[in-house]
Amino acid sequence: MLDLRNPYIFAPIKTGYSDGDGRVTSHHLAYYRKRSRHVGAVTPEPFYLDARLRELPTQMGIDEESKIPGLKSLVDEIHAGGAAAIAHLNHAGRMANPKIPGNVFFSSTNRACEAGGAQPTRMGKSEMDEVVDLFVAAARIAVTSGFDALELQLGHGYLLAQFLSPMVNDRNDDFGGDFTGRSRFPLRVLDAVRDAVDLPLLVRISGAEMVSGGIEIEEAVALAHELKSREVAAVHVSAGTVCNTPPWFFQHMFVPIGKTWDMAERIHHETGVTVVAVGRISDTAMAKKLEKRFAGGFLAVGRALVADPDFVGKVLGLVEGPVRPCLACAEGCLGGIKSGHGLQCLVNPDVGRELLMVEPAETGRRVAVVGGGLTGMQAAITLFDRGHEVDLFEAEQLGGQFNLAPLTPHKHSMDQLVPYFLEELELRNIRIIQKRAVADHVLDYDAVVVATGSRPRVPPIPGLEEYRWADILADEELPKDQHVLILGGGLIGVDVATALIPAGNRVTIVKRTTDFGEDMELIAKKLSLKIMTDSGVRFSDRTHVQRVDGRTVHAWREEQPVVFEEVDLIVVTTGMASVDDLARELDGAVPIWLVGDAKRVGNAQDAIADAYLTCREI
Repeated sequence: MLDLRNPYIFAPIKTGYSDGDGRVTSHHLAYYRKRSRHVGAVTPEPFYLDARLRELPTQMGIDEESKIPGLKSLVDEIHAGGAAAIAHLNHAGRMANPKIPGNVFFSSTNRACEAGGAQPTRMGKSEMDEVVDLFVAAARIAVTSGFDALELQLGHGYLLAQFLSPMVNDRNDDFGGDFTGRSRFPLRVLDAVRDAVDLPLLVRISGAEMVSGGIEIEEAVALAHELKSREVAAVHVSAGTVCNTPPWFFQHMFVPIGKTWDMAERIHHETGVTVVAVGRISDTAMAKKLEKRFAGGFLAVGRALVADPDFVGKVLGLVEGPVRPCLACAEGCLGGIKSGHGLQCLVNPDVGRELLMVEPAETGRRVAVVGGGLTGMQAAITLFDRGHEVDLFEAEQLGGQFNLAPLTPHKHSMDQLVPYFLEELELRNIRIIQKRAVADHVLDYDAVVVATGSRPRVPPIPGLEEYRWADILADEELPKDQHVLILGGGLIGVDVATALIPAGNRVTIVKRTTDFGEDMELIAKKLSLKIMTDSGVRFSDRTHVQRVDGRTVHAWREEQPVVFEEVDLIVVTTGMASVDDLARELDGAVPIWLVGDAKRVGNAQDAIADAYLTCREI
């Protein structure tokens, strides 16, 4: 039985904070310390069972006894916060990272993941025996390290799911074929771990793999029956597969919310097994409703606790203040991992920097922050929290260009961020001065933070006189049934294209290089480009527009002329340029700091982080 102080479990999320040897670091301890204060249990990132099975070079391991001291320190840190510690054991199988030297690849099949990866070895009896031994050895290390429970990964397209999945498992022996055959090896692993250690066992499964031919809910229910008969403590019901359906695996903003809750509810009702419900549990009202819906079970919270370590404390009424919202965008969490920088967060600049301390300022100053976009609002909050007196200048709508972000299809979750910042500003009673600041307005301040952002960079194309930018998204009514030519194929261009498609517009998008959406988070990029392709958008790469002649646009592509005819509207999204005029006006008159796009054009995460880091030092 799993006995926790409350039903909330911090779900396993990869951090990438190890030094490359798989050991627990001070960064891990600081990160999990902040997230252990209110939850019932913490499940650290998935542990690898063998250094040759890593998904990340900087993943934590539970593969050898020399790691026990570090694991004990991690468990002690979690316990100090009042939470139980759950060790998540996973064998990646064919999804081990092919870019890590020395990695090996095993599966139920000898076919590689269709989305990429190494060709695996089809496992025989000896390889199966080795895998059982790996799980048992890891379970014993977890016991010695002081963990309170174990969670076995039987979902998400990893090794044991590769046996369960009828799409992957193409065997014709005792470990393939019907559900009984395909479940035989995963259940053997579970039985071996259960017999080897005396800890509560949770099992994570995919309620459905969300791909044709994959695991469906009916087989998930059948698996749950088997698990209940083995007296597992709970079945953690997620969805998707890391190979075929990452948006479901990551519960990305592009997939509908609540599907995994329905799966968990069905599994509980049909089997009676205790379930862990998971999937974008990210606001307090939602969490309270799910507590009632899954009374007697558990709720796994992942990225909401990355964005706001006190999320569960706020749900339980133990911590006051607004919830810093998870946008389900995967920009920082998945993006940081993919880039090799480790787990980060678009909305929370402290993630990945837990070892940095924000100290009170030695001397409080009167500081003007000019510009009320995300950068300026974060700057004002950080400065205030360090003891400065802050005035925030903004002539227009607070939130700046980020107010456009939720106006594109599937990105509506982004509409939570600006209201969060507004509430934080109001709680601190930071004065908002609704005017466009010029030099004379700020000369009397002790310091000025210039957060004036960026403006569209418009190419000098002859005849380009009438055009729109991304602000077209804010129009009460978008154009309908028009031929729209978008100049620029990065994030903004792709977002504008996906917003225009539902209104029946015929879209052409041109780009000087070849990688459309090159600056986008990978899942959003892939799904956006699929929407565009399926809708008949015309892509023209390596294209240089030469002139605009009425409704005709002339260009060159690969040294050949190309003409775009009957163009009704041109949208320019060819990049941004810093707006730093005020800084140049003030140069030498008062101490100034440039932050965000005013200093260097980047994305929202860059802007928030730069404001936070810069204002720590003022």
